[in-house]
Amino acid sequence: MSQITLAGKPEITVKLRFSPRARRMSLRVSQLDGRVTLTVPKFCSHSEAERFVRSKEIWLRRHVDDMPSEMQIALGAYVPVEGVPHLITLGQGRVPVLSGTDLEVPGPEDKIAAKLQAWFKLRAREALVAASDHYCARLGRPYSRITLRDTRSRWGSCSSQGALMYSWRLIFAPPEVLEYVAAHEVAHLAQMNHSQAFWDQVYDIYGDWREPREWLQREGASLHRYRFDA
Repeated sequence: MSQITLAGKPEITVKLRFSPRARRMSLRVSQLDGRVTLTVPKFCSHSEAERFVRSKEIWLRRHVDDMPSEMQIALGAYVPVEGVPHLITLGQGRVPVLSGTDLEVPGPEDKIAAKLQAWFKLRAREALVAASDHYCARLGRPYSRITLRDTRSRWGSCSSQGALMYSWRLIFAPPEVLEYVAAHEVAHLAQMNHSQAFWDQVYDIYGDWREPREWLQREGASLHRYRFDA
């Protein structure tokens, strides 16, 4: 996959994706991570694609500027735990501990990000397993297994074999959002589509799903701003 770079602050990299099915150029800014992709017809030239991108530069910069900035996880940073911001402070013992509005993490300082990432993943698994068990009991159908990933394109999925997958970053969101995603994926055990029958099923086991779904559409991109790499 080739790319086009727009100089400036910030520098914008546009990934080119040549598609034999594309009839026209299509520019997309991911709402999850801000990645910019231009899908172009198979026989479109690189120079044609570059001219198109430059003609859309003002639009692109406006959308990129609206994306949340990245936050490196470290002492003194704030990170949400189930929707509530907590200040990362140096703690004692062996594992992170919530203390009021602080999130106390034992040192050494260069291991704090890794320790917190492991802690968040464990907390997410516990919450998502509990939620999935709850909604499966209401639905009357079991799942086969649960996996957690750091997905960019979706918050969860359900396979035809009943395997559930979730983004562990849902643990940053308010609890009702995580619960909604679990109910959404569990409902796919009965309805492998997004028909009206599916949404009726979500309502039956969860209740009114519109507010948490709107929260994800509005705020979901911010859950990907937290960086745990050294």
